[in-house]
Amino acid sequence: MQRVPVTTAGAAYDVVVERGSLEHAAEHVRSTIGERRLFVVADPGAWRAQGPRLETGLRGLDYTLLSMHGGEEHKRIQQVEALAEQMYAAGADRKCCVVAFGGGIAGDVGGFLAASYMRGVDVIQIPTTLLAQVDAAIGGKTGVNLASGKNLVGAFHQPRLVLIDPAVLATLPEREFRAGLYEVIKYGIIWSESLFELMTNRRDAVLERNAEILEAIIAEAVRIKAEVVSKDEREGDLRRILNYGHTLGHALEAETGYKLLLHGEAVAFGMIAAAHLAEAVQLLAKSARQAIEETVLAYGPIPSVEGIAAARLVQRLRGDKKTIGGKVHFILPDRIGRVQVLSGIDSAIVEKAAAKALALCSEAARSSIPHPVTPR
Repeated sequence: MQRVPVTTAGAAYDVVVERGSLEHAAEHVRSTIGERRLFVVADPGAWRAQGPRLETGLRGLDYTLLSMHGGEEHKRIQQVEALAEQMYAAGADRKCCVVAFGGGIAGDVGGFLAASYMRGVDVIQIPTTLLAQVDAAIGGKTGVNLASGKNLVGAFHQPRLVLIDPAVLATLPEREFRAGLYEVIKYGIIWSESLFELMTNRRDAVLERNAEILEAIIAEAVRIKAEVVSKDEREGDLRRILNYGHTLGHALEAETGYKLLLHGEAVAFGMIAAAHLAEAVQLLAKSARQAIEETVLAYGPIPSVEGIAAARLVQRLRGDKKTIGGKVHFILPDRIGRVQVLSGIDSAIVEKAAAKALALCSEAARSSIPHPVTPR
């Protein structure tokens, strides 16, 4: 078991990474919050695949299952309201605790439900996808989408505990698994060259879901996220680096109606686009841009984005949360393992970088053959 502490100005909690921890969930819950009424917000797919294990783990605790609708199209305020109504009808009070069980959408919706129900109740995150385990479940970001853009309504609400069981990844569909790996690559690019090299050099073992390798990359990603969040809880400065790949990635998700791509796939596109943009503004060496592009594409392909206009993505940036005072802030690497925040980049340069990334991703999708990767 690995226990990673997260300490922010307003909260302190542990991220527990332990294979088989689902069956012992009650022990972790009791040691964290004692005996409480629990409301488990569960994604249907996660519950079908891993629900019996969590039921075993929660035996002896008083809990109510609240089933939600999965998919980005259901990550809306209406679903939060419906879940809150179910909680109220079941007698939930201010001392209850929400347990968010599933992928990033369940975590975001369950977390926002906890942040807003009776002006805030406790939440425990139990992520069941790789993407949620290394990113969404940690740091207290919660929220839902508007038609205009992603995560535009939400709140910072830190969990009391994050319980990660790598064993759940055995039943994760291949596409969902790869989508989470893109977020791991992101951590390598923004913070840890050694993690990036591991993802580059051990690709086959990673894709084979080697238990030792998986636990290592999950724990390292969690440590990076915990360190960043502990230093900057509310994205005032340092935490913005976690948005690498998300600016144009979110624009692509919105442009395709949140139906074509998984979130991690959109981030993969965004990371390639940001690398090209960093090279275009002479921040990143060509060799480093090629290494980023090569490693990201080696874990693909993502669905084809052929026919998407780069100009439309640039137009959507005006509604992005990272646009401040009319200026879009981009997270761009200056080398592998370090990034900078830049704003005021000419939109024509951004459009050209986005167009290159769209073309590369579409070409990779057409071939359906993983991009070759050069060991570092």
